[in-house]
Amino acid sequence: MSPGMPRREAEGTCPEAVVLMRDPGEEARRFDPVVSMLESVVPRVEIAEPGLVLIPIDGAIRFYGTETAVVDALRGTLAPHRVDARIGVADGPFAAYWAARSAGHSGRMIVDDTTRFLRALDISAIDHEDLVSTFRWLGVTTLGELARLPRDAIASRFGEAGVVAHRLASGQDRPVTPRSISPDLAVESRFEEPLESIDHVAFAARALAARMTAGLREVGIAPHRIEVQVETESGDTRSRVWRSADPFTEDALADRVWWQLRAWIEQGDDRPVSGIVRLRLDPSDLSGEGRQLGFFTNETARVEAERALARAQALVGPDAVVQAGVQGGRLPREQVMWRRWGEEAAMVRDPSAPWPGATPSPAPALVPDDPPRLDVEWDEGMPARIRLGTRWEPVITWAGPWRLSRLWWRGDLPADRYQLVTSAGAFLCLVIDGDCRLEGVYD
Repeated sequence: MSPGMPRREAEGTCPEAVVLMRDPGEEARRFDPVVSMLESVVPRVEIAEPGLVLIPIDGAIRFYGTETAVVDALRGTLAPHRVDARIGVADGPFAAYWAARSAGHSGRMIVDDTTRFLRALDISAIDHEDLVSTFRWLGVTTLGELARLPRDAIASRFGEAGVVAHRLASGQDRPVTPRSISPDLAVESRFEEPLESIDHVAFAARALAARMTAGLREVGIAPHRIEVQVETESGDTRSRVWRSADPFTEDALADRVWWQLRAWIEQGDDRPVSGIVRLRLDPSDLSGEGRQLGFFTNETARVEAERALARAQALVGPDAVVQAGVQGGRLPREQVMWRRWGEEAAMVRDPSAPWPGATPSPAPALVPDDPPRLDVEWDEGMPARIRLGTRWEPVITWAGPWRLSRLWWRGDLPADRYQLVTSAGAFLCLVIDGDCRLEGVYD
């Protein structure tokens, strides 16, 4: 096996391979000790995502003397723990990120001229596949060539995504906020009964994130940076800063708060010794740009629906309010992924994968979670009648069988799928070793 190999090909090469799905929460938990090491050198480390941090070093340069000395100090605190890091120093998060990506074997790159550095980068640095393809077709292959184009022309042709790309290419990581924004936008929750359960902490984090986002939405702003603060029953206080290149949405904010709280709770010996009594979210680096709604977007209805679901979730519990998503699979019930409302679940199967042998269209309108047994009478290998309750219905027409062979190395038996049409309705059946199960009912 090799990096980048499709999952199906890898499993065919090594059937015993165990495929582990990415867990951002677990990544945040494992990465938190690294952040603590960096904070021992430069305080106020900002986490962009697990494995990527942004560190403002203006104050550190005055203390250590030079940018090189700051980088050496950061690498020195990680070296005893065998943490391999690439460090880039530049004016702005975007340029610093690509400086770190461009660092060679030395693991460091200090950019003296940020504008010249950005202009030499390939156009793919903007990380927008459709825009990159169009720019290449137009002959724009570097960020410098993009920056030389008029911004109003880019805006009229490519919209908001094009303007953002042009700003990054020009070294402008953040838009100028044209109006003053009130600094008193932090939200806080105190708990009479300390939060001990991981589920209670997750629910409190999501509720507080929703409350803060609603308050910011009223004044038309969104944060690029958020500070998460907790206080325990014993008086222990902790804080961590997360940053995003784009303004935080409610879901993205709730995810990062949850990841951080989980990292603190599951840290091992360094975890809080008592329950959480206070949780505070403090937004900063605020953007008053807002966003452009679609012509048919009903924002008010969406917000009201979210509030209603949040109230229902508070009454009946987070596990009782779920939403469906699409994932890959060959049977209709395998293609449905259930998760708690408002939470992102790790996708087990990629829906964009080929999935050869998937059940042909149309999809059933009703798919039971636990397929019941279906009595079918066969005539020389063809379905003749099916039993519905106490009566037998003749099969008017049918399609199939479609052979399904999978996981044979685990002992799964091959199966045949049939679409059966009767006067009472149409059904999708799965036959395994003579046993017929109802997989779906068509509308």
